[in-house]
Amino acid sequence: MTQKRSEYPRPQFQRDIWLNLNGEWNFIFDDENEGMNKRWYKNGLPEESLKIQVPFAYQCEESGIHQTAFHDVVWYERELLVPDEWKGKELYLHFGAIDYRSWVYVNGSLVGFHEGGHTSFSHNVTPYLNESNRNDLVIRVEDPSEDETIPRGKQYWKEQSESIFYTRTTGIWQTVWLEPVDPVHFTSIRWTPDIDNGSIGMELEVSRLLENLKAEVRISFGGKVIIQDLLSLHDTYTKRNIDLRSRFTERSNIHGAGWYWSPEHPNLFDVELVLKDDTSTLDTISSYFGMRKISIENGKILLNNKPYYQKLVLDQGYFPTGLLTAPSDDDLKNDILLAKEMGFNGARKHQKVEDPRFFYHADKLGFLVWGEMANAAEYSEQAAGRLTREWIEAIKRDYSHPSLIVWVPLNESWGISRVERDAQQQAHSQAMYHLTKSLDTTRPVLSNEGWEHTQSDICGIHNYQSSTEMEKAYETTESAISTEPANRAIYARGFSYQKEPIMITEYGGIAYKVSAAGWGYSSVESGEELIEEYRNVTEALMRSSVVQGFCYTQLTDVEQEINGLLTYDRKPKCELSKIKSINDQR
Repeated sequence: MTQKRSEYPRPQFQRDIWLNLNGEWNFIFDDENEGMNKRWYKNGLPEESLKIQVPFAYQCEESGIHQTAFHDVVWYERELLVPDEWKGKELYLHFGAIDYRSWVYVNGSLVGFHEGGHTSFSHNVTPYLNESNRNDLVIRVEDPSEDETIPRGKQYWKEQSESIFYTRTTGIWQTVWLEPVDPVHFTSIRWTPDIDNGSIGMELEVSRLLENLKAEVRISFGGKVIIQDLLSLHDTYTKRNIDLRSRFTERSNIHGAGWYWSPEHPNLFDVELVLKDDTSTLDTISSYFGMRKISIENGKILLNNKPYYQKLVLDQGYFPTGLLTAPSDDDLKNDILLAKEMGFNGARKHQKVEDPRFFYHADKLGFLVWGEMANAAEYSEQAAGRLTREWIEAIKRDYSHPSLIVWVPLNESWGISRVERDAQQQAHSQAMYHLTKSLDTTRPVLSNEGWEHTQSDICGIHNYQSSTEMEKAYETTESAISTEPANRAIYARGFSYQKEPIMITEYGGIAYKVSAAGWGYSSVESGEELIEEYRNVTEALMRSSVVQGFCYTQLTDVEQEINGLLTYDRKPKCELSKIKSINDQR
């Protein structure tokens, strides 16, 4: 079978030499939770084990198993063959994401543990490898299906999907890969653009120091090297602001607009970083960044210091045969291309910390993204801790993508159902807002997307009313803030509107049944009617002087939800050019 998801999974921190471990693994359900007592991590999985195609969850068709029943403990196993030429290197085992808790064993020894179903992690497996090239890799995963305090987003805690909840994802659902590095190597890089000063902030980390350790930085734009610098490293962490504006003096009359990143002009700078000492090259990394600024002034959202009207589409990131995992890299890219074909300039990734490859394509194609955490359904102190830890990992991983312009740690009071009046849950909402701001000073943050905001940089409102009702609701700022869609106040008790930009960040939800039955917030009987209803409700928002942008629900159908502009398998439900002509009015 052809290996799926064979592309390099970490595009902003890329090495040339690596080994993709996707493909066929041994797999078994452990419903009696007996694997630890029977030492499967050391003795191997039982003979009756199944075969699974990694990186697809057992619940989906692509996995080769395709069962949706609850199995809260599962095991994986495969042989790990280390190439001869990697001898003497440190070997890191990388995981794009495993839902929800994982224990990784090599040759019977515990290498490491990770909790969090949406974020990436790595383990140094070097001390656990055999002298021979052949090694045993075993992974135990726990994913408690009915625990509503786990950040799971749209994954349902019941066996059958219904309402707004979908089939679960258990276990490995993003690429697994092995990478050799020198003991002294780059461990991270972070880019912070500053268009006002014409510079890029670069933060480098290395694993350890050597005498005369240096990092060579080569930055290219349009295929030409514009910066070549050699930095002496005196600490494992180095921060440097690199001037770019002086390299574009011929464009100074347009204040750098020829090299800014935007959906209309997704300009990117390519970077090669080389770590070396006096005698040898120790590590080489490929990366990239975009020069863009997202800011708020006088109740308006600015992109690169100019007012920018966001025309977003809600994107749940589910696929018919792969669930949370796109069957191919092109599937991620094509979702962006289809949205752009309809005149949308961005997406709100809903209740999913998306695959880094999606952000890569958004960076390359020019597509704004709101990054959102998958929330828990119920609140507890343990749930707050789980959400916080995983959210910190998500911000660290995705910080440098220019396409990512807004952070959404909480949505529609999920996991904080009493936030309207409850002081503890309000404190959690505020804490997530301030935590996010403490980790990233460059992007707006919404404390609780949709309604019952505490402190937010944008007033995001979810409203599925008719076009007539929407037009009336958003005639003035006062009417916008006083309207209570879904009988929810826009601000939690004790909090009030502070002149934030107002956006309608969910609306529409118009159901049109093409093949499968399902539901939406309203319904039509044809593609022509879908276009007209989309026109009516969207133009009502566009006519508002109060609303600074919108997010339509939604890009595709998902399981029983049939309110997409595309079917679940990405077939258009109407003439996409007509949706674009409506969106192009703003």
